[in-house]
Amino acid sequence: MRYLPCLKLSVAMLLAAAPAVVAAQSAADGWPSRPVQVVAPFGPGGSTEVEGRLYTQKLTELTGQSFILDFRPGAGSTIGIAYVAKAAPDGYTIMINTAALTITPAIYHNLPYDPVRDIAPVTLISKRPSVLVVHPSLPVRTPGEYLAYAKARPGELNYGTTGVGGSPHMAGAWLHSLTGTKVTFVHYKGTGTLMPDLLAGRTHATTNTFVSVLPHIRSGKLRIIGVTTAQRSQLMPELPAIAEQGASGYDYSSWLGVVTTGGTPAAVIARLRAEMVRVAAAPEVIRKLADEGVTLVANTPEEFRQFMAAEMVRWRKLVQETGMKAED
Repeated sequence: MRYLPCLKLSVAMLLAAAPAVVAAQSAADGWPSRPVQVVAPFGPGGSTEVEGRLYTQKLTELTGQSFILDFRPGAGSTIGIAYVAKAAPDGYTIMINTAALTITPAIYHNLPYDPVRDIAPVTLISKRPSVLVVHPSLPVRTPGEYLAYAKARPGELNYGTTGVGGSPHMAGAWLHSLTGTKVTFVHYKGTGTLMPDLLAGRTHATTNTFVSVLPHIRSGKLRIIGVTTAQRSQLMPELPAIAEQGASGYDYSSWLGVVTTGGTPAAVIARLRAEMVRVAAAPEVIRKLADEGVTLVANTPEEFRQFMAAEMVRWRKLVQETGMKAED
């Protein structure tokens, strides 16, 4: 009998919580009942827009509700992230983001959001190798030649990024730190603003995705010289891995994931993730992205959370080693 009060308390707590559980499940069952805002915290152009539009179009088709891509670039993606962090936690404001989501906590102080508490992982959508590309005016055709050329001219090469802390920046910072080469990082608001300078030769090199650079490679306006992953890509197996030529241990993959506002009911997140799984299983999506070197993942929210935690540790270490700051 002495356990009866505890039992009564537990039952009372369950009964009190029941309406909230039912409401959350009801919200998930009805989601989406209106248009969904899909924030892209970068400028238009590049792989984020290409994949983002593909996913939003497919989600619109599958759910019957509009998924609207909304570009909110600036400050290494923190403007867009802060917007999502402060949105209503109902699953109607979501975000597609890259590794920048896990990089910004290492380089930006006093963020207007908590990167763990205020952001809820949904799924890691996809991973892809990045490639090192140069303007054809550079007399280099391999990663080894590029590194030798840059090392002989410290600080002379302009290396384009999509902003401080973005994937191209961190991939480039890791590569040049690992090999003891010095370049001048030139930060743009996104691939769409980077490419004109790279194509004109004002910027000499960048690390970016196949999706972003393939049209310019095919036209001969840019030269692709290496892949960032430890193994060669099946898309271009003749292309050497940068790690093969003077950058042992270098292994970088860019990724795209979906998150939403912290505090969003787990049932709503599960529904959103289930729709992303349907997108990832669509034959036309698989076919299009395979042609661009993309591997679809669509893991669970918990798996994505663990992945992001490991990424945060990795980038914090690089920032400490290089002394990188947000204004670099």
